[in-house]
Amino acid sequence: MCAAVFMGQLERISLMDGLMPRRSARPLPILVIRLLGLVVGAHGAHAAPSPCEAVTYEDNAYTVCLVDLRREAVRLFWKAPDGTPYGYLSALPRASQGKRLTFATNAGMFDPNGRPVGLYIENGQELVRANTKTGRGNFHLQPNGVFYVAGQTAGVLETAAFLKLRPRADFATQSGPMLVINGRLHPRFAFDGASRKPRDGVGVVSPSTLAVAISDGEVSFGEFARLFEERLRCRNALFLDGGSVPSVYIPGDRAGNLVPIGPMIGVFDRPQ
Repeated sequence: MCAAVFMGQLERISLMDGLMPRRSARPLPILVIRLLGLVVGAHGAHAAPSPCEAVTYEDNAYTVCLVDLRREAVRLFWKAPDGTPYGYLSALPRASQGKRLTFATNAGMFDPNGRPVGLYIENGQELVRANTKTGRGNFHLQPNGVFYVAGQTAGVLETAAFLKLRPRADFATQSGPMLVINGRLHPRFAFDGASRKPRDGVGVVSPSTLAVAISDGEVSFGEFARLFEERLRCRNALFLDGGSVPSVYIPGDRAGNLVPIGPMIGVFDRPQ
């Protein structure tokens, strides 16, 4: 199927979805989103397929990156070898263990010094303990949760469940609130709340497949959670950060953050 015909069919699907009530719009399958990147990449001037795609859901625009842990590696980064926080996504290593960096985004909330405010595990070492204190702000909107990676599998669990089960974790970051909990939206989210900000998060499509989403504009928690639950079909998903922080770095395409941030997610793939 040529790229023009394939793109045309996707456009017609999107137009049909736009005529449906917002709650009943049928999402594009994950496979179609991935195939779109392959088709567009194959017709570019020697350009590698983009790991991320533009997705519109409920009239909101997002950048969605699907990660297959069977062929891609996910790492968390906080401090550079000199002990100072990396600060900028574009400062991350461009390669790791023979794999090239395909994209990066922030990995959770941090204090003014760039230190993660909750549990943080890097290369199997717990560098920051879990935060189970009560308080104000998104992080303390219970339940919050932990995103973790162990080899070719990953998960998102409520913090209490993670601390009870103690699953193996090569990398882990605590943030909050949870967006989707065992297939249900966070109970404290309004359908379309008044707080609208740029947001990013991560969800688990399957034990070996992740979905990372960054809003291209301001969205409510309810809208953002429905993206993961309804469109991306994630049974569990975690909010990473919001405000002016959400950003994505794609070498040669997206420049990343303009102000320093704390922990980061880097995704690496083998050269084509």
